[in-house]
Amino acid sequence: MKRDRQSVNDRHARILSLLRERREIKVDELAQMFGVSPMTIRRDLQHLEDRGLVSRFYGGAVAEQRPPAPAEADQVKLYRDLISRYAATFVSEGDHIFINGSKTALGMLDYVEQENVRVFTNNGLVCGKKYPPNLRVTLSGGDLRGLSGILTGDCTMRNLLMEQSSKAFIGCTGISPNGELLCGIPTELAINETMISHSNRYFILADHTKIGVTGTYASLHLEQMGTVITDEMAPPAVIEQLRFIGMRVIQVKKSDFDAD
Repeated sequence: MKRDRQSVNDRHARILSLLRERREIKVDELAQMFGVSPMTIRRDLQHLEDRGLVSRFYGGAVAEQRPPAPAEADQVKLYRDLISRYAATFVSEGDHIFINGSKTALGMLDYVEQENVRVFTNNGLVCGKKYPPNLRVTLSGGDLRGLSGILTGDCTMRNLLMEQSSKAFIGCTGISPNGELLCGIPTELAINETMISHSNRYFILADHTKIGVTGTYASLHLEQMGTVITDEMAPPAVIEQLRFIGMRVIQVKKSDFDAD
């Protein structure tokens, strides 16, 4: 029994090493590599996902990004707040807006000053916050996923399909140079796509760590061009490519807010 447990632990360690090297890998490939069944690999990946080390998608998994160093984390947190503040300036009086499960997108509500703004969101974290009377917040309903606070499922989609908004504010796991929007939760893809298609305008909120990220898991192509709000640290080559394909890109700077 002890030998079997060690064998499983060794396989988990090798899977993690492969994922960190290659970013993503398929179940069938791992099964062939280790000489075990796909069901065994799925159990391995479920165990690793439960520990917060990987994220599964249909047919495979990706490695969770390692947390940044404290100084870098503080900088990313600052830029995300600046992105939230800047995004709030696009909200007009009487707007009906969508906000997805992103914390950066939800953070913009702290800065919305316009009157009579209606918010529709699948972000369950909104329940832990208090907002002034100028905001009317409607929660989508749906299935709650873990600690992320994101609501998904049939109930979410049914309620969303009955809504139409002025603007959608969408956070993401990453955006590729070719306009692929990546999400950490595959089941939120259809929700993000519907929010975009049911809005007159949409905004992607993504700090520099998410600009230029690529992958084949949980992604949708942005056929309708919108606005990306990022920060001054975003890679210039990717910004240029996003503009080339037709996206409007705004980069917030620390200096823009120094006087506040």
